[in-house]
Amino acid sequence: MLSLPWMPFWITIVLLGIVEGITEFLPVSSTGHLLIAERWLPHQTDLFNVVIQSGAVLAVLPLFPDRLHQFFFRWREAATRDYLLKIMVAFAITGAGGLILEKKHFKLPEELLPVAVALFVGGVLFVVVERWLCGKKLLDQVTWPIVIAVGLGQLIAAVFPGTSRSGVTILLALILGLNRVAAVEFTFLVGIPTMLAASGLKIFKALYHPADVPSEDWGMLALGFIVAAAVSFIAVKWLLRYVQTHTFVAFGWYRIVLAAFIGVLLLTSHQAPHQTVRVKPQSLHKAEFKANCFQQQGSGEDRVASKFLSQVSRCETFDQVG
Repeated sequence: MLSLPWMPFWITIVLLGIVEGITEFLPVSSTGHLLIAERWLPHQTDLFNVVIQSGAVLAVLPLFPDRLHQFFFRWREAATRDYLLKIMVAFAITGAGGLILEKKHFKLPEELLPVAVALFVGGVLFVVVERWLCGKKLLDQVTWPIVIAVGLGQLIAAVFPGTSRSGVTILLALILGLNRVAAVEFTFLVGIPTMLAASGLKIFKALYHPADVPSEDWGMLALGFIVAAAVSFIAVKWLLRYVQTHTFVAFGWYRIVLAAFIGVLLLTSHQAPHQTVRVKPQSLHKAEFKANCFQQQGSGEDRVASKFLSQVSRCETFDQVG
């Protein structure tokens, strides 16, 4: 794994926040992109990744003003209650599955190979499904099968890195007949309580069970949250306009190309492994030490035989340890 140790830590946080903000709601896998970025940038904790994801998620709220107005001022209407209930049921399905994974101490794989496979499979599915939907009349109302599929889709994304939470849920909604604009809106709104719950659980553990969670720099955590939120707002605003007149085929091809890039990266890393020289503190001057040994050996006429043998023994021991 390559790294850039000379880079100031705050720049690392800003870069990861930008990556998260761009990729959280685009159907290209934010987790997969963060894992790729961490081949060059320092690895961050699960708490950091979840918190910046929450920043990206919260940023979408101002982009749905009509829905927010409906939820706050027209909540007595049957249509509003129905939509809210569907969001809560999808969230409950994901939450129940997430608690089971938490009880099983499930940890998301951090290898790039499963990321590449998930990106490729998802990319192919987007291309195939969009061609299959060409010319078909799609729904603008969320049905209960779509609700269940979105809840389960979020669990799939939680288990398989590279799948993309937004990607798999949008894909399932499209397959079940929901149009692109409605699919994006519903899956994004379901993602808000999902990510906030995950973030809240991680923060609770960090505050009340600090021994189980690595220490965090809360200032850097806040910086990542803010950067991810700002970038996510811009990215989602663009996406909402894009899906009104475009399909997801471009995202499908992007996923395929990125999967190929990761494959090449993995092949080259196996063929030409990166050699890292790790110098032990006690072995910093091995050559000088050996020279010293034999220099003392050569001028040891006035030394006793036991001292000479001790020095030679130290030289041989150094060779074995080094």
